[in-house]
Amino acid sequence: MAAKQEEGRPAEEEVTPAAPVPPAAERRGFWQHVTSSLRGEQHDYTKGPLPMAILLLAVPMVLEMSLESTFALVDIWWVNRIDDGWFGSTPTDGAAAAAVGSTEAMLSIVYAVAFGLGMAVTAMVARRVGEKDLDGAAVAGSQAIGLGIATGVVLGVPCILFAEDLLHWMTSGNVAVVETGTGYARWMLGGNVIITLLFLQNAIFRGAGDPILALKTLAVANGINIVLDPCLLFGWGPFPQLGVTGAGVATTIGRAVAVAYQFWLLNHGRGRVRLPRLVRFDPKPMWTLIRLSWGTIGQFLIGTTSWVALMWFVNSFGEAATAGYTTGIRILLFSLLPAWGLANAAATLVGQNLGSKQPDRAERSVWLTGCYDMLFLGCVTIVMVLLPEQIAAIFVSDPEIAGHCVDTMWIVASGYVFYAWGMVAVQSFNGAGDTRTPTWLHLIFFWLFQLPLAAILALGFDHGMLGVLWAIPISEALFAVAAVILFRRGGWREAVV
Repeated sequence: MAAKQEEGRPAEEEVTPAAPVPPAAERRGFWQHVTSSLRGEQHDYTKGPLPMAILLLAVPMVLEMSLESTFALVDIWWVNRIDDGWFGSTPTDGAAAAAVGSTEAMLSIVYAVAFGLGMAVTAMVARRVGEKDLDGAAVAGSQAIGLGIATGVVLGVPCILFAEDLLHWMTSGNVAVVETGTGYARWMLGGNVIITLLFLQNAIFRGAGDPILALKTLAVANGINIVLDPCLLFGWGPFPQLGVTGAGVATTIGRAVAVAYQFWLLNHGRGRVRLPRLVRFDPKPMWTLIRLSWGTIGQFLIGTTSWVALMWFVNSFGEAATAGYTTGIRILLFSLLPAWGLANAAATLVGQNLGSKQPDRAERSVWLTGCYDMLFLGCVTIVMVLLPEQIAAIFVSDPEIAGHCVDTMWIVASGYVFYAWGMVAVQSFNGAGDTRTPTWLHLIFFWLFQLPLAAILALGFDHGMLGVLWAIPISEALFAVAAVILFRRGGWREAVV
């Protein structure tokens, strides 16, 4: 025989090779993955199990969005103490909270521009990172900062000059609200360039797959805001008593320090994308950014201006309704923005996987993320429907304001499961660079459907404030269904960034 047969083994049997040992990162447990994500370890999100990729991106992004919503929650809690006359302040019977809510509605337009630019930046940076072109990602980031500075200045200067007039228009000439809130409006609306840069630079971190850096900057901003808020509102320690204006000053200072920290991280930090030049104005990449931004800015402007119009409706029902609605919406945002963190994770995964020529993996990441988001917001819905009175009592003591707050929470939260799919689908379109589809969806379902429905239910059927509130979950549910249907068609796979 040419070869000696092993005893007890047939000659034709082949030896089965040992199973490959999975990489150490894949053998980690759940909490080890969470810890890895929070330490800021860099990962290749175009490889490996998708649930792990979603987890590693989503944990810091969810915490980042939670911190972003903490600004609003902390401000409204302390401002409601002014309305109640705490710490020697003069009670304002809801005017302070109404001023904050009206300013926030106008500021949502600034957020729309910042969010829109940010999504374009995330798409460009994620695509370049997926292509392993880190220099191209750095150029896109520098262009974004240049565009953000220009945009913020153009929007901010008129707001500083005409803050009182804008608040007067927003509140239909409510003298108490205008007198109480003009200083707050001037600081918040005038700080446009800071808000824009904060969003844009965090978008660079998210697109690069370094969401922990965005989380760190918002932690800095929130820590400063939490400390300064009561000090400036009520004049604690060496600080002047500024009333509701103090909330605007505290928030602006916190965000400004965070922006300075972002500059340092982008220029000297250890993130995946570093910017040797922080600001660029190069024609070709700038034009690409502007082209993508028109769609994302348009969709967010349509959505947020519809909220401004809804706020105008709400103001017509009086200061108590406005204060309750404002408080309820800010509580809801605190629960909703973490879900945006998951949606942002989907945008990064879609962009990077399209860049690495893996569209099927990009699509699977969206369906998985949507399921996770739906489960999260389903749990939030149960809490908001079962415990709205107890939650409202933490923030509001006036029974009439609390009643409006309770109505806002349980009615708006009733559509949260649909919100989950809507936001994930929209962010996935944006992450792919298809900004046109979500823009049309926003126009149809918010301007052409939600606002007329609110007017019909509130005025035509005489449901008043409840009619305005019910228009929100109805329109959001239809928006989500349409977004998912269009995403399934797959046109986003062909988007060029």
